[in-house]
Formats: sequence, structure tokens, C-alpha cells
Amino acid sequence: MTSIKKLKPLVMSLALLTGSGCAGWSVDEDAAVARGHAHTGDAAFKIQPMTPELMTKLAKAQSADVPDADPKGNAAPPTYTIAPLDVLQVTVWDHPELTLPAGQFRSGDDNGNRVEADGTIFYPHVGVVQVAGMTAAAVRSLLTQRLSKFVVDPQLDVRIAAFRSKRVQITGEVGQPSTMPLTDVPLRVQDAIAFAKGFTPEAITPSGLASAGADPSNVTLTRGGKTYHLDLLALYERGDLTQNWLLEDGDAINVADRSRNVVFVMGEVKQQSAKLMVKRRMTLAQAISDAGGVDLATAKVGKIYVIRGDYNAPSIFRLDASSADALLLAKEFPLQPRDIVLVSTSDLTRWNRVMAQILPTVQVLYDVALGAGIAKSLTK
Repeated sequence: MTSIKKLKPLVMSLALLTGSGCAGWSVDEDAAVARGHAHTGDAAFKIQPMTPELMTKLAKAQSADVPDADPKGNAAPPTYTIAPLDVLQVTVWDHPELTLPAGQFRSGDDNGNRVEADGTIFYPHVGVVQVAGMTAAAVRSLLTQRLSKFVVDPQLDVRIAAFRSKRVQITGEVGQPSTMPLTDVPLRVQDAIAFAKGFTPEAITPSGLASAGADPSNVTLTRGGKTYHLDLLALYERGDLTQNWLLEDGDAINVADRSRNVVFVMGEVKQQSAKLMVKRRMTLAQAISDAGGVDLATAKVGKIYVIRGDYNAPSIFRLDASSADALLLAKEFPLQPRDIVLVSTSDLTRWNRVMAQILPTVQVLYDVALGAGIAKSLTK
């Protein structure tokens, strides 16, 4: 039995060593707060308990976080100005020799006056005329003045037969990524999305996760080397017209997908998973419910966390759900993309898991020591 006595310190050391490892889910609050203090220099940095006051604070912060508004607002759109590659159609009434014949099966696009790269057109009796940067009305006045030297009281009509110069790019999660020409009819972002066949729908895979689909709340517009964030969900759901920007030549619209709008639910829930948000909306109660609910046999319901941000200075919110009415707070707590919801493991569950891991090893060591003791006694 001497061998068994010698084995006891080894078994106790093994138990303590294994017990110090992770046998469940928890948040080291002191370490997280210390990192936050060191990284931000904010002495008030702390883990925030979920309270009605916190809900009010978060709601105010969310309302203050608004996307970029159209700098032109409700101003009247500018009149279209002619640019190189556009095609003009000039009609001089009662003078068919000055009007290019379109014919029954030919359009003005085919027979019109194309604006050259230098911004000019050629017109009979007038010669080369600079028209780039002018409106159709201004070109009409200019040609009328020039032709009056050759034609008595000329009656002209000038229109743009083809818009080829000014364009907008629509890319990303739309039905048909396209290049849309800008015309004399002012166009806005909503028109561009419709031109590109709308947003791509959600595609559900066999695992239940969406593999594609547009995120209308995450649309970018690049103009003049600057990128602006637009929330078209606010336009479609709340009629926020500040998001329906008036488009300009060279604008590029990109619609992001929904792949980053994910909430991770981990810890003592029935089914740990990544939950895709619908229209960027999900509450803490929804996330836990979608994960099958809290496992009451193993969870420490007094410590349910929402972890947000980076490792050095995360925003950590704690819910004490040991009281059922606290779930009302979970129903109102808004999650954000990439949040981690963590349901902590109870102390008893952690201990049971540690013991379940070390007991087989202890049993083997005990059997070996017992066998060695028996063998030694038989040899005496």
C-alpha cells in the first residue's frame, strides 16, 4: 500500500492542475476591465449591467448614429449639360435639307450629330460649334443665331437623341450589376437600384445560413474619391429621403452583402451557432431563443454577457437573468453585427466537467499502483 500512498500527492496535483483549466464558459471581468483601462485611459471603463437606464442610453446613441445625408437635400436638380459622345438631333422646320433624315426605320441616335471628344459638332452653314457644357436650350439659341444669317427666321428644335457621356456604376448585391446612363431626367439612388433589377434575395443553404443576399442598410456611394455610407433600409421603411441621393456623373454605388450581419451565440445554450440578423435587427432575447434557449441544467443565468468591439477595449454588457422579469430587458436589448452572446457556465457544472476529465486518469493510476502493490506483496 506504500505505492498507493505515494500516488496520492500526484493525484491531488493532477486534480488541481486540471481544475485550473477551462471546463466551461466565463468572462474574466477583472482582466477585461484592466485591458480597457490600459487601452483607453478611461478610469470609468467598466462592464455595464443591463438596466432600463442603459437601454435609454443605447437608444439615444443609435439615433445619433445616422448615415450620410444628401448634401444637395431638396434642391432643384441641375439641367442636363451636353458632354462629349452625346448625340444631338437638330430639326429646322420647313428646311428638310438642314435636318438629317432619320427615316422610318432609323433613329435619331443613328443619324444625329455626335458630340466629338473635343466637345464640338459640325452643322451646315454654321460650321464647327462648341456645345459641351451647354444645355439643349442654349445650343438651340446659338444655332438659331448663327443660321439667321442664311435662313430667314429659322425655327429650330434641339434635343439629345442619345445620352452616352455621363454614367453611374451599380455593383455588389444587385440583380444585374450595370452601368446606367444619366439623362436629362434627374436620377437618384433608388432609380439606380431599380435599373439594376433590385437587391439580390437571401439564398438559404441546407445548413440554414444565408450564403448571399443584399444588405440595404449598408450601401456605399463613391464620388470624387470620397466614399459615403447610405442606409437604404431607412429610405424604404421610414421614408428617409436624405438617403436617396441625387446622382452625378462618375458615381459608383455598391450594395454590400449580409455576410457580416452575424451574431455569435456561445456558451450554455442548446445550440451554439452564428445567427444571421434580419434587416440588421436582433435582440438578445431573439438570439438566445434562436439558439434553443438557455440550458438551465448547466448555465449560470446570473451572468449572460454581450461582448462587442475589439479585444483590447471591448464593450461588455451583463444580464442577470436569475429573475424572470430580467428577460424583459433581454427583449429590448439591441444587438449589433459581430456581437458575441455568451451564457456562462455554472460553477457546479465546471467542477463536474473537470472531475469527468480527470477521474479516468486517476482510476488508471490507482489500478497501476494497486497492481504494483499486490505484485510486491506476492514476491515477499
